[in-house]
Amino acid sequence: MNRILRTVSTVLLASAFSAGAWAAVHPVPLDPKSDPSVCVECHSDKAEGKHVHSAIAMGCLTCHEIRVSRDVTRTKFVTTTKIKLCLSCHEDKTAANIKGKVHKPAERQCIRCHDPHQSDFPNHLLKSLSGDSKEANLCLSCHVTFAGEAPKGGSRHAALDMGCDSCHITHKTGERGVREFDYHLTKDAPALCKDCHDVEDPGLIKAHQEQPFGSADCLSCHDPHVSKHPHLLAKYTHPPFADLQCDTCHAPAKDGKVVLTSEGKELCLMCHSEKGEQIEKAQVQHPGAMGDCTDCHSPHGGNFPYFPKPNPVAVCTSCHADIAELGKKAHPHQPVVEEGCGICHDPHGNNNLHLLRAVKPNDLCLQCHGPDTNRKPVPDTDLVTIFDGTVKLPASYFSQVVVLPLKFGFGHPIDGHPATNFGDKVINCLTCHQPHSSAEPNLLVGDQRADMNFCVKCHTVQEMQGR
Repeated sequence: MNRILRTVSTVLLASAFSAGAWAAVHPVPLDPKSDPSVCVECHSDKAEGKHVHSAIAMGCLTCHEIRVSRDVTRTKFVTTTKIKLCLSCHEDKTAANIKGKVHKPAERQCIRCHDPHQSDFPNHLLKSLSGDSKEANLCLSCHVTFAGEAPKGGSRHAALDMGCDSCHITHKTGERGVREFDYHLTKDAPALCKDCHDVEDPGLIKAHQEQPFGSADCLSCHDPHVSKHPHLLAKYTHPPFADLQCDTCHAPAKDGKVVLTSEGKELCLMCHSEKGEQIEKAQVQHPGAMGDCTDCHSPHGGNFPYFPKPNPVAVCTSCHADIAELGKKAHPHQPVVEEGCGICHDPHGNNNLHLLRAVKPNDLCLQCHGPDTNRKPVPDTDLVTIFDGTVKLPASYFSQVVVLPLKFGFGHPIDGHPATNFGDKVINCLTCHQPHSSAEPNLLVGDQRADMNFCVKCHTVQEMQGR
């Protein structure tokens, strides 16, 4: 009988934990003032294991409480939500107070990774951080693209089997836009790579065709996880590099230094003359595009289209520090912190204010948020193009984009509301929204909330009551 009661009560407690603060009916009556030792009579397994949560020693009633009503005993948490319970002790993990990019589960879902009582793994993790399957490896439960074997003709980094924590520290954060912190790395490349790979190894030197690579950014050429190419080559590669035509751009190294066949931008313009013409003829020029192409682009490849260096966001914010600061607000626009400024701005120059890819604000915003956006798939890739093929994005990007139910310029934020010029009123997306970030949801101008106070900026209370 005790075994049955223990099993039932364990299931109910687990159910209670997964259901937040909802009280679960306890299978046996309890006194509201019961001593925690009563819990251990049935739940002794919660205090046993290689790694027991320190809260257990504080007593079960530190996290759980007993409520009795009409002879029915219920157990619930002492806080309204699971995350509040965890943060009542682990305040340093409060996402809102952390600088930088927080690992998604750590924002509100601690028990997706941790057992709140005991575990066979360090830090009370539910599974190991090593192994090549999602059944064995906790990280691969979500990051499934890194599980299993490499695709045919591809390659897989052996470090995956050493454990994800060989390269990553899950809760590590810091300045947003810095790769070490955005990807929670133990340290940035190339220092991280050199922990395992000796740059003096003759095999590596030969593989790099005697070119100096010891101080290069390894991740500009290689994918650190799994690649469809041999040698973990990056997802997107520059054709001369991918085809091993290094002598197109490189002469033999001299005194341990790279020697190019031509100087600076002239080398790139031998193949990309159309970009040189665009930069020169643009009425609105981008100062960054006037320098060397390799200031912004990796010459070999990368894990993003067009090989921005080091990524599509930092390539811009390394100069535009004001935009980097805007990205630190509580609610940034996704391109500003994830996909890159080049979605909305043409970095090589054009004829539009602020280098925007469209003259009218609505034509720019509705390219992604409109119901009739003209996305075209790129053959043999997971990419789609917008803006007449000038911008390439992962198709998965649009799964996170809010599509507005507009029809004939009406329908946002409520049915019948104009989203474009109406009568003598000039209306467009920027009338209500700011394009980079906001301290409040919905990116409303002035960091305002979506409430009556915002609407009365344009409408009288009488107007709104008459609708």
